[in-house]
Amino acid sequence: MQNRNILVNKKKVQRIVQKLNLQVTSFTHKSRKYNSYKGKIGKIAQNRINRRFHTSISHQKITTDTSEFKYYKVDEKGNMTIKKLYLDPFMDMFNGEILSFAISPKPSAESIMKALNEAISITDDCIYRRTFHSDQGWAYQMKVYSRTLKERKIFQSMSRKGNCHDNSVMENFFGILKQEIYYGKVYYSYQELEQAIINYIDYYNNKRIKQKLGWLSPVEYRLKALAA
Repeated sequence: MQNRNILVNKKKVQRIVQKLNLQVTSFTHKSRKYNSYKGKIGKIAQNRINRRFHTSISHQKITTDTSEFKYYKVDEKGNMTIKKLYLDPFMDMFNGEILSFAISPKPSAESIMKALNEAISITDDCIYRRTFHSDQGWAYQMKVYSRTLKERKIFQSMSRKGNCHDNSVMENFFGILKQEIYYGKVYYSYQELEQAIINYIDYYNNKRIKQKLGWLSPVEYRLKALAA
């Protein structure tokens, strides 16, 4: 409403929301979190971010992680089986924008490398040395992953083992995504779930406003910063 120059007290908005029964439905989900850690199979990078998630420079600090989603497949006899889908996004800590992502039916080095190379290309305009952050998952320990970053003179950073708070910005994104399009909804095909995620990321980047961004979407915030 502020973006539309409508001045109204926050408490009045809350009263109207409650009166019209427009409260957001919250779902509780207790399934096991996907764990990509398979032990030390490659090089473990130091935690260069060290929870310093804020940056005033676009494309300087990038973070990534993998999240697992489930859908149901029903055969001709009506039998239902659980299938899985994996999302690998790369986020700019400057504004929370998802710069690139890949979706695959199983944890895939090819999928992660595709998203990584796209994120590197998008952030090439940064005049400062970039840092790409992740957890200690097997894919981020791969020689091809670390070598790709090193060849582009990009710092690699990793969270401490088993410490999700070291990458809380990405964990927060996954939580929001699942709360808004996944929990409480059943998907019956890979294509349906994949398209829902693609559509949501577009909405998240371009339309979903955030208080900490001055009630702008991530893309609006980045464009406003460039124009300043």
